[in-house]
Amino acid sequence: MLCPLLTTSVESPRTGDICQVDGAWKETESRAGLGWFYLNMNTQEKLMGTRNLRRGILPLQTELEALIWAMHCMLLHNKLLTRFETDCSDVVKMVSTPEEWPAFAILLDEVDRCKRRFTSFSIAHT
Repeated sequence: MLCPLLTTSVESPRTGDICQVDGAWKETESRAGLGWFYLNMNTQEKLMGTRNLRRGILPLQTELEALIWAMHCMLLHNKLLTRFETDCSDVVKMVSTPEEWPAFAILLDEVDRCKRRFTSFSIAHT
């Protein structure tokens, strides 16, 4: 008697370089907060960064500026195979289809310039 072949689909654990990015914005504050956390899942190397800047018009602008700053930092630290993660699904959409977000063209151009410097670049909503 032959046993049927069973296959199970399991999401593989994350490996490699991951950089989680976030921006914080409050309408009542004049400053916005940016932060990123880098982890190499293989070596357990960790880096992090926080900063503030003048608050933009929209929270989405802050999220995008956080990504750009994190990208600059990863490039500075020679982390060229980085997977970026954000809790803002619109940032992922913006990076994927920048032509649909003309109000953010200047910032998205900077994202594109940075993207081209990475050996491998990906971004995901988490």
